[in-house]
Amino acid sequence: MLDTYGRKYFQKFIERGANIGIKFGVSANNVTIFALFLGVISGVINYFYSPYISVIILWISGYFDAVDGTIARKTKSSSEFGTVMDITFDRVVEGSIIVSMALKYSSLSVNLVILTVCIVLSMTIFLTTGMLAEKKGEKTFYYQAGLAERTEGFIMLSLIMLTGEKSLIIINLFIAMILFTIIQRFLEAKKILK
Repeated sequence: MLDTYGRKYFQKFIERGANIGIKFGVSANNVTIFALFLGVISGVINYFYSPYISVIILWISGYFDAVDGTIARKTKSSSEFGTVMDITFDRVVEGSIIVSMALKYSSLSVNLVILTVCIVLSMTIFLTTGMLAEKKGEKTFYYQAGLAERTEGFIMLSLIMLTGEKSLIIINLFIAMILFTIIQRFLEAKKILK
């Protein structure tokens, strides 16, 4: 929801980063890989060192994840493979945080597995609908908005890391948000697909 309705407020900040990248000849795919690296490091730091530093690195990763698409659009270098990289690497980053939490706090493991399954289901509907829908937006595929998008995911993952072993309520709230998004996307898919 925040990605869909709030991005316009941050787009100038994202474009500044994209313009710097373009000036130095950095490709969108290189920025995507850098965002992946930072996101995975965030999970590692959460497990071994500090959730506070991990959250900061996660959000820097998220910033570069937004910059890559802006670079691709501005340089007219958007590609279907770039889309695959972007979506896949987003899940790897989320997975690194979830795995770090499950390893660090075994009492949360079952709920984190349920969270992971919900993310997989939501992304399955999102990607299948995007593949089958004829309309394309600014992105290289049809984008299904929902209650739990990337920014909401970062907020919830940040809260989960910061509250540590006491994060069960937040994990369950995140699961509920994703379940609501699954229903939203499923009903939209039913409406737009024949």
